[in-house]
Amino acid sequence: MYAIIENNGKQYKVFPGETVSLEKITQETGADIVLDKVLFIKKDEKAILGAPYINGAKVLASVEKTERSDKIMVFKQRPRKVYRKIMGHRQPYTSLKIKEIILEA
Repeated sequence: MYAIIENNGKQYKVFPGETVSLEKITQETGADIVLDKVLFIKKDEKAILGAPYINGAKVLASVEKTERSDKIMVFKQRPRKVYRKIMGHRQPYTSLKIKEIILEA
């Protein structure tokens, strides 16, 4: 069984018992959250598609940690000009442990 959920405009394929990294969620470590924007669920050979979301479907998860990813370097330069700029960026993310996928019929 798996589900496809939406969070901050991005879609993620989640399985029960799996850890997934999403964009930063403002919850404390150890808190339980409910993700209710479920787009698709596949259970055994049965597939349920939402329009756009499935009514009564939700994913239960707990927050494991909130960290920042590795630094990426952003380099800007203008041709034939004396303009060079180097910046770094670290994107914050939250790791969630998926507990279960609930489908209320």
